[in-house]
Amino acid sequence: MNEIGEFIIFLKDYLLSRLLSAGRGFEAIKNVIVALLVVKRGRYSSSFLNTSFLMIVAASFIGGPIIAENTPFITNFNEGKGMVQASAVSYNPYENNLTTSFSAKPRSQVEDYTVKGGDTLGVIAKRFDISIDTIKWANDLKEDIIKPGQILKIPPITGIVHKVASGETIYSIAKKYKTDAQNIVNFPFNDFADLDTFSLTAGQTLYVPGGVIEDKPAYIPAQFIASIQAGVHGSSNFIWPTSGIITQYPVWYHMALDIANPQSPAVIAADSGTVISAGWNNTGYGNMVMILHDNGYSTLYGHMSSILVSNGQRVSQGQQIGVMGSTGRSTGTHLHFEVRSGEQLLNPLNFLR
Repeated sequence: MNEIGEFIIFLKDYLLSRLLSAGRGFEAIKNVIVALLVVKRGRYSSSFLNTSFLMIVAASFIGGPIIAENTPFITNFNEGKGMVQASAVSYNPYENNLTTSFSAKPRSQVEDYTVKGGDTLGVIAKRFDISIDTIKWANDLKEDIIKPGQILKIPPITGIVHKVASGETIYSIAKKYKTDAQNIVNFPFNDFADLDTFSLTAGQTLYVPGGVIEDKPAYIPAQFIASIQAGVHGSSNFIWPTSGIITQYPVWYHMALDIANPQSPAVIAADSGTVISAGWNNTGYGNMVMILHDNGYSTLYGHMSSILVSNGQRVSQGQQIGVMGSTGRSTGTHLHFEVRSGEQLLNPLNFLR
């Protein structure tokens, strides 16, 4: 044992000696290289820059496909199947690894469009996937007549572009334009002075999805009361996860259903499966549960006031998993409900209609 102890001490001293020797050698070589570069400064800059550029390009070609294949933040929405496919930029409504994706060319602000011969408001509205009234409201048009060469402001979504006045809140603005404050919060390109209170800055531009101007006719989707009665299914095996009024339908930046009910009803599992996430999500979902179902789909339930299940627990269809609430990035009592296939978001209405 004494010999083993002596050997260990010798080995430690030897390795330390070799490490110090290597360090001194490196410092000597570094000093020579630095001195050479100082003397010849500028002479090798071109070669250095070219070599660096080639190394960056090579790294991009080698690493780019691997990053693109393994990141969940590069997706786009396929309207035909209501499914998200990997190929474009994605928006995460609550800035975490549970991605919500949107269309390949999302628009974050108002664009100018020059009217061409043959254009009508209907043609332009269809081209930009917004309503005719949205264009009229944004340009203060009293009638449908437009002329070639006329410049129109095109909002990024159907709704209202509002300049915030002093003292206004998302709640007063939502009330003014007959919509829900949560719809304003859900739009990813709206800025807030305080993300906890959703306070606004006077003079800022705020987008109000689904908003309407009171004295103008506009199409407003019919609200739907979701039923959770036993045996009530949608167009698939899924059942409605709670009861209430749908305040936001799936759109490119919010591929989910918001179901509101001030009575804070129970939230139930849309199908049987295993809980893969249950607890507080500090990036926006608040109290959240995610269930992996036997058919390979998963469902997400956000903003609940309380959670009644735990990770790894097996749940049956219709079993209560929590209570509707307003935790996380929420402006009122509602359930944020998503359907996923892996990391791909699907339109919940394709399963519940």
